[in-house]
Amino acid sequence: MSTNTTDNSRKVTTRRMIEMKQRGERISMLTAYDYSSAKIIDEAGIDCILVGDSASNVMAGNVTTLPITLDQMIYHAKSVMKGVKRALVVVDLPFGSYQGNSKEALASAIRIMKESHAEAVKIEGGSEIRESIERILSAGIPVMGHLGLTPQSINKFGTYAVRAREEGEAEKLIQDAKMLEEIGCFAMVIEKVPAELAARVAREVSIPIIGIGAGGGVDGQVLVMHDMLGINRGFSPRFLRRYADVAGVMTDAVGRYIEDVKSGDFPSEAESY
Repeated sequence: MSTNTTDNSRKVTTRRMIEMKQRGERISMLTAYDYSSAKIIDEAGIDCILVGDSASNVMAGNVTTLPITLDQMIYHAKSVMKGVKRALVVVDLPFGSYQGNSKEALASAIRIMKESHAEAVKIEGGSEIRESIERILSAGIPVMGHLGLTPQSINKFGTYAVRAREEGEAEKLIQDAKMLEEIGCFAMVIEKVPAELAARVAREVSIPIIGIGAGGGVDGQVLVMHDMLGINRGFSPRFLRRYADVAGVMTDAVGRYIEDVKSGDFPSEAESY
């Protein structure tokens, strides 16, 4: 039996993702921020959909993920949930909604779950936000961790360069990953770290490791939908594989529409009442 089969009939749950890791089935994950896109990628068979705070970049045009608000994340999550039947839907807790205040973190997570009907939240950071994660977990809310490059901390790092090349940072990442597993996270994203380090983490913890720019030795992969579809052409990191040129298709279609309107070809008699 193949280890990379996709059962499109079963709803993906946090438990099922752990089972996928146990049997060596890779987990596919993409971002989505609206009903129409979420419906398409869910029907295509994606395992997990991340309503990412990357909406700040690709939907709102911001330079970083920091400006997006909790209300805006809930709006996107509600839209996505209406289009999804099979995939597990995870929602990012945005910058400022959990750092330094575990009670606020819990309140933010509860709002996401109650108002969007999403199934889990994702939160960036390790030991420094342990209290916030534990408080969210204590309410029965599933948490996906996020280590390595954590974009909400861009102003601290000052760069989007690869993280954990130095031994000290690499060791902290391993310890943080084990801590996230120990306190009850069901999975974690590891972003932009050396492939060997990410593979080691995947071997040493029992929960799924979803990589982005973290090599092929992990349990699954996530990309931003706008990047992998070629909608967003201005972002070309080494880890990105483009599967389509949707921007090109759209530009061509709009151009032909403009020509037909200008020439009077559209609408035709058959397209009129």
